[in-house]
Amino acid sequence: MGAVLPLLALRAFVETGRHGSLKAAAAVMGVTPGAISQQLKLLQARTGVVLFTRTPHGVALTPAGAQVHPALLRAFDQIQDSMATLEAIHARQTLTLSTVPSFAASWLVPRLGRFTERHPAIEVRVEASSALADLRRDRIDIAIRHGLGDYPGLVSRPLAAPVLLPVACPALLAEGPPIHSAVDCLQYPLLQDSDRSDWSLWFRALGLPPDPRVERGPAFDDDVLLIRAAEAGQGIALVRDLYVEAEVASGRLAVVLDHPWPTRFAYYAVTLPGAEENPAIAAFLRWLQEEVEAPTSAL
Repeated sequence: MGAVLPLLALRAFVETGRHGSLKAAAAVMGVTPGAISQQLKLLQARTGVVLFTRTPHGVALTPAGAQVHPALLRAFDQIQDSMATLEAIHARQTLTLSTVPSFAASWLVPRLGRFTERHPAIEVRVEASSALADLRRDRIDIAIRHGLGDYPGLVSRPLAAPVLLPVACPALLAEGPPIHSAVDCLQYPLLQDSDRSDWSLWFRALGLPPDPRVERGPAFDDDVLLIRAAEAGQGIALVRDLYVEAEVASGRLAVVLDHPWPTRFAYYAVTLPGAEENPAIAAFLRWLQEEVEAPTSAL
């Protein structure tokens, strides 16, 4: 027997034996009964074995045919199951997101269930990192970052501008020089986020020139640690207004400068050019904007 298996003829044999009818087998395979008959003749000629006998109601397996039919039936059923699995994998899309840990934990992850309910065929994978990933190299579909929206070679869509407040221990402010404008904050130690970006972005958004003092000071991976360091009088922290409501209300922290928030300093959804041609990416971006614009959604 040659190396090439007569798969079409074997399938004709399996379906004919399953249904006991050439016509029914032809309907399953989408061909004519004559084509089924031809394939069975080719298979019988190749094996030298008679596989069917005619009956008043159709055809029946011969003893030789009945001996091999169950194994071939299982084999083709397994092939069909494997094809269904492949089709399901193709239909199910994986969307990879990259965002900062604080945004993922406090805002994105609690809402992802609503996206999954609406788009069950799209699987979302979240990578939490403070650094802006290389979208092409790291195969990131959407990155959500806060900044000024300047991402060369990428498309950035503004989502919302959360308010970050410069706060410090009242005792530290009472003992130090007065603060009348943003540049006066540089007279104090600046408590930094993990990638030392928030202060520099804040000063840039306010139109201030670069200053090496902006990136100096201890850095903290977590906003809670940043707030505790400010309470201990270690310097000025730039943190979300929602995170320090209790501390400011109790007097443990004071707002250093009541300055209008620069709206350029916002959260952005960042993608490669043309990414919205992917239906999964387009669907997630639409959902993301809807969630941001919801009345009860505070970034």
